[in-house]
Amino acid sequence: MKAEVFNQENKKVGTIDLPDKIFAVSWKPDLIHQVLLAQRANRRKPLAHTKTRGEVRGGGRKPWRQKHTGRARHGSIRSPLWAGGGVVFGPRKEKKFSRKINKKMKRQAIFSVLSKKLAGQEIKFIEDLKLKELKTKNFAKILKIFFPKPVSLLCIPDKSNSQVALAARNIEKVDVQMPDSLNVYNLLAHKYVFFEKEAVNQFVNHYNKLK
Repeated sequence: MKAEVFNQENKKVGTIDLPDKIFAVSWKPDLIHQVLLAQRANRRKPLAHTKTRGEVRGGGRKPWRQKHTGRARHGSIRSPLWAGGGVVFGPRKEKKFSRKINKKMKRQAIFSVLSKKLAGQEIKFIEDLKLKELKTKNFAKILKIFFPKPVSLLCIPDKSNSQVALAARNIEKVDVQMPDSLNVYNLLAHKYVFFEKEAVNQFVNHYNKLK
C-alpha cells in the first residue's frame, strides 16, 4: 500500500510504502473497546477510602448501660448507625482496577484504529517537521496550511525531532506522541494524525521487532 507524502507547504513530494499488516487491518470495535477500557482502568488510582467501624478511633466503651435508660441499646459510638461511625460498603483504596491485556491485542487494536483513520483520510504524512526556528507560531503556520480550521490533532514526529513537542505544547487540541509509544486512547482522542515520514519507518520497525 502506498500513501502520498507532502512537504510543509502541503505539496506532494512523493509516496511512502505502508505495510498492509499495519495500515490495512479490518475494523475491530469489540477489541478496541476492550483495550481502551483496560488502558483507562490501568491509569486509575484508588484515592477514595473510608474506614470501617474497626478502624475508626474511639468507641471502646459502651455509651450507656443496656437497660432502664429509655433509649435504644448501643454497644459503640463508632457503629455505622452513628454520625462519625464506621462506613459500611464504602470505597476502599485497596481495590484494584487494573486489567490485563495481551500485547498482541494492544497491537491489533492500534493497527485497526490506524487503518480506519487512513481509510477515512484522517492521516497526513509529511516529509519532515523540522523547524527553522523553534517557535510555536512557526509550527502553528504549518498546521494552518494543512488544517485551516482548528482540529483535534495527534502529531507523531521522528524520535530525534524534539522541536515538535516543545513547539506544540501551547497549541490547543494538539498533542505529540513518539512513534514507539502510541496507544489506542491517544489515537481515538484525536480526529487527525500527523505522521512524519521517518516516524512511520520507526513505528513499523518498532512493531516488527516485537514477537
